[in-house]
Amino acid sequence: MGAGEPVAAKRADARRNEKALLDAAAAVFVSDGVDAPVRRIAAEAGVGMGTIYRHFPTRADLVVAVYRHQIDACAEAGPALLASAESPFAALRDWVDLFVNFLVTKHGLGAAMRTDPDGFASLHGLFLDRLLPVLAEILDAAREAGEIRADIPPLHLLRAIGDICAGAEGAGPDYDARFAIGLLLDGCRYLG
Repeated sequence: MGAGEPVAAKRADARRNEKALLDAAAAVFVSDGVDAPVRRIAAEAGVGMGTIYRHFPTRADLVVAVYRHQIDACAEAGPALLASAESPFAALRDWVDLFVNFLVTKHGLGAAMRTDPDGFASLHGLFLDRLLPVLAEILDAAREAGEIRADIPPLHLLRAIGDICAGAEGAGPDYDARFAIGLLLDGCRYLG
């Protein structure tokens, strides 16, 4: 065993622990919102509250880390879904589902970062830089397969999905944003 191996193993272990913590926080944010108690996140992650505060001293730090983590997950999922789904349109539906889960978490980001507007703008730039190319790749594949219309710009679809999700807040229990997004995606289908 070389001198660097235990440190490298520890780093890998620390990365796995941080990923587990971020996954748990994202799940709690989806179910309970970004103001969920830290003890709930710690319990979901199977760690102590001190571990969370050691990694993320403030709630805003945790929310931003979850946001970045989910951007990365959505970006990485695109090519994997294209490779494994039964069709490019199926990959699009699966990717949009991941994106919607991300948007639910993102909803509280503005409030959590109200004291850092530059940081919020930077994250929005990261969001567009990472996710637009992935969505464009999926749309191109679906277009080439003859499954969707040729005139769907990725930015417009991304914004439409975001607007549908944002409109869900306060819309009442009869409004189902996922159903509305399904209608939107069905409207993208090629009818020729």
